[in-house]
Amino acid sequence: MPGGRLMCRSVPALCVAALAILGGAILSGAKLMQKPKTVIQVVTIKWTMDAAPEQRKAALDGVEKMAAEIPGVRNVWLRAIRVQPRDFMTAFAMEFEDLPSAERFVHTPAYELWNKSYLPIIEESRTQQVTN
Repeated sequence: MPGGRLMCRSVPALCVAALAILGGAILSGAKLMQKPKTVIQVVTIKWTMDAAPEQRKAALDGVEKMAAEIPGVRNVWLRAIRVQPRDFMTAFAMEFEDLPSAERFVHTPAYELWNKSYLPIIEESRTQQVTN
């Protein structure tokens, strides 16, 4: 039977195709954990007692403006969800392309200008940097 031969040949091909599709679906759903070489800088802030809400907002808005002007800054996070220690009020984070970008950051005119409005309204801040 000619039709039977065609059917026998197409079954293995269909099985191979089905396995390929299933394998692709499994791989696309697999979690890909990476260890990027970027640098994440997290700053926690304790405002002074007399820092007005407008000043605080301006300082955080200034982080975004400053980051846009500095080469090597990839991303910025401005909304703190939980801050430690307890008496600290807010936090922000910046992601740098690499360690040299993070090190150059504090020597830029944009950072120095931002610091002039930021330093007078903080009682204390703590900075951490992490990378792989």
